[in-house]
Amino acid sequence: QVQLVESGGGLVQPGGSLRLSCAASGSIYSIYAMGWYRQAPEKQRELVATIIIDGTTNYADLVKGRFTISRDNAENTVYLQMDSLKPEDTAVYYCNALGVATEDVDDGEYWGKGTLVTVSS
Repeated sequence: QVQLVESGGGLVQPGGSLRLSCAASGSIYSIYAMGWYRQAPEKQRELVATIIIDGTTNYADLVKGRFTISRDNAENTVYLQMDSLKPEDTAVYYCNALGVATEDVDDGEYWGKGTLVTVSS
């Protein structure tokens, strides 16, 4: 069974930085896309950034120039470097894996349980 485990959330002051990590475990052959989504209180979950297996990235306009997504295909891990954080970045950040191939499935999608990022002075 595939599991995604996020880490790196916490409390940071405005203008500060955090680095989130998400490791996928299980009998994984490959993962087509990995990404980060976030959900602020009383708001819908929204895309933050995605990266596909060839390194192509996509960012939400709100985070372009401040956040950087990267991945280690050999370790099935995705990272999100968040710089110049703002209070409006406060949210639970969720890791997503899409197009997961394992010994049991050809095209699975999985979510982590989330990690809380709070930007406040």
